[in-house]
Amino acid sequence: MKAKLIKIYRVFATGSAFALFSGGGLVLSILVFSIQRLIYRDINQRNQAARTAVHYSFKFFVGYMRLVGILRLDIDKLDEIKHAKGQLIIANHPSLIDVVVLISIVRHADCVVKADLWKNPFLKGVVKATGYINNDADPDYFLGQCQQSFARGNNLIVFPEGTRSTPGNTWKFKRGAANIALRTEVDMLPVLIDVSPVTLTKGQKWYQVTDRRFTFKMRVLPPYLIEPYLHGEQLSNSVRQLTRDLQAYFNEEKSKHE
Repeated sequence: MKAKLIKIYRVFATGSAFALFSGGGLVLSILVFSIQRLIYRDINQRNQAARTAVHYSFKFFVGYMRLVGILRLDIDKLDEIKHAKGQLIIANHPSLIDVVVLISIVRHADCVVKADLWKNPFLKGVVKATGYINNDADPDYFLGQCQQSFARGNNLIVFPEGTRSTPGNTWKFKRGAANIALRTEVDMLPVLIDVSPVTLTKGQKWYQVTDRRFTFKMRVLPPYLIEPYLHGEQLSNSVRQLTRDLQAYFNEEKSKHE
């Protein structure tokens, strides 16, 4: 009986967190960003103000999940990522809340987001106001946006897998992160994420909760330098090689922590 009551509570607590997240997105879009548009005339200042609002909103959301007993955070080398500036942050993508936790920690965070989010009724106002980068944009425009973001001191968050990973499978990276790194000549800050027990994975419903509080572990790895990849005859070959090396590096680090 006790276990059943705990399960019911966890479903309720998780549902309340999702409701808070969705409602928060609407409040930001309808109220906060509208006020910011009146205050800031410059588009870059508006984008930065919106990102700051999202940073603190996500920090509040993560705090709520911890308060109601859903989430426990375990972050190694917090200061290295908390005070990062103008870096390309790459991470594996095991759960739905990876980007939320990252943005709640990383100041001046910019993101590459899926085109679908621009159609999401709860989040389209957020991605528009923040100026997050659409991954479906023209390639030259996309890379130009990334370059400008770094120049402003923003930290660009990218998930090389492109989507949430399937538990138990080897991680497979797409070329996007390597392409950004080499074409903008920005080194990468790798972040290894582990969620235990496994939850909020691809295809999993929000109400399929774990029996106990899940732990979100984040390990900040040493910077991954791209200089050795900048001297190839063809950049496309260097992008492919860097992608393979990153994939092998992350999978090796994953095996060390299992």
